Amino acid sequence: MSDTTATSAPYGQPVPGARARITALLDSWDERAFRSVADRHWPGAGPVLPRLSRSANHGLLWFGAAAGIAVLGRGARSRRAALRGAVSLGLASAAINTVGKRAVRRQRPLLDAVPVIRRLKHQPFTTSFPSGHAASAAAFATGVALESKGWGAVVAPVAAAVALSRVYTGVHYPSDVLAGAALGVGAAYAVRGIVPTRSQLPSPGRPYAEAPALPDGHGLVVVVNLASGSSDTATLVRDALPAAEVVECAPEDVETELAKAADRCVALGVLGGDGTVNRAASIAARHRLPLAVFPGGTLNHFAYDLGIESVQDTCRALAAGDAVRVDLGRFTPGPDGAATGYFLNTFSLGVYPELVRVREHWAPRIGGWPAGILAAAKVLRGGHQLEAEFEGRHRALWLLFAGNGIYQPMGPTPGHRLDLADGLLDVRIVHGGRAPGPRLIAAALAGPLSRSPVHAAERMRRVRIARIAPGTPLAFDGEVAEAPRELILDKAEEALTVYRPKALL
Repeated sequence: MSDTTATSAPYGQPVPGARARITALLDSWDERAFRSVADRHWPGAGPVLPRLSRSANHGLLWFGAAAGIAVLGRGARSRRAALRGAVSLGLASAAINTVGKRAVRRQRPLLDAVPVIRRLKHQPFTTSFPSGHAASAAAFATGVALESKGWGAVVAPVAAAVALSRVYTGVHYPSDVLAGAALGVGAAYAVRGIVPTRSQLPSPGRPYAEAPALPDGHGLVVVVNLASGSSDTATLVRDALPAAEVVECAPEDVETELAKAADRCVALGVLGGDGTVNRAASIAARHRLPLAVFPGGTLNHFAYDLGIESVQDTCRALAAGDAVRVDLGRFTPGPDGAATGYFLNTFSLGVYPELVRVREHWAPRIGGWPAGILAAAKVLRGGHQLEAEFEGRHRALWLLFAGNGIYQPMGPTPGHRLDLADGLLDVRIVHGGRAPGPRLIAAALAGPLSRSPVHAAERMRRVRIARIAPGTPLAFDGEVAEAPRELILDKAEEALTVYRPKALL
């Protein structure tokens, strides 16, 4: 009967008899592999693998690992790796539980070959194919590795051990584990397809600029803002660049020390947050010095948009003399009576300066991120309208934002700049009116902010703002000052040379 069926099957397709033989062969291989693991003595595995398998129930092991990576990593790359791993795990788990387990209703292996000491106290009652634990482990490890190879290398052996533990404890066949791991890897890459990793985003690498190569740091003076929590990073700079001069100072002395350093250095270095980097940038541009930025603050927006995430990135650029030219945002008149003020990242009027002020008030007491959340909640409850004349028209504004370069949307809100020398200001306005805060939040959740009826976005080269009410605050790169009655926003194009490695790891 089977031979007749095989003869009449269409060419190129497995015949039912062949299909049955292939299935039997795979089942036989699976059973032999399962019993081989069950029969073999694994030194040291007895007290470890069953506990490791239980700890991965409901993803608890991996969520704990994500928290550890975010805390111990102390950097944006580590936080992104932890978040990407957790999201990848969530997608893999959802796919397994909603589709995978229902598509193939395979029975669990018989436990007669598995020593009692290895078995789990509570046996799973779901179907065997595919392994959810293996899928979660592979998804988390792959998601982490896509953002950080270092953390990926740490997590991968643990993930492999969890996958092995499912066969070792007798709850899965090897093919269950392999299929689950493949689905987990696929889930991580699916997440990457939706939200690209930082390495997939083209970092600003033009226009190229000449800068002196300083492999050991000779001729480099690095000014460190001690208030930025940068003492550990300053030690890394000293170790990596033994010939560099590193000056640590209090926040109120940063500008003075930067000015002194500019008179005796070949290149100016800065270690601190965006406000500190802002001061260094204006001085470096004035003295026509190349700037070496070492990320040491809480957010480090400019360094990250430039493609610099660590001391090693900057050191590689210094060693090779790799640098690019970038624009400086400019507002005239500047803060505190200065002729001109500069911003590397953002300038704003309206609600954001108040948010910065509230955040800075609470940050020393409860920490930066909690203070930011508290400040946003407080600010969004009020009206805080700004009366001003924008480009010749009188307007009631909730917020005026100008970015140094065009921010690309990553998700519902703008987040990353692909070009720091585009000559453009990213100008966004939130109009005044009834409850603009809640409406703005609703628009952000629904999609790009440019779709909001209370929001407008334009790319401009020059902006004039007049009739600003006395006492109105302005914010630039996290710093707050009082706005003058009239302001001109424009750009000093390619005014600053910054070290940046050509080949980012």
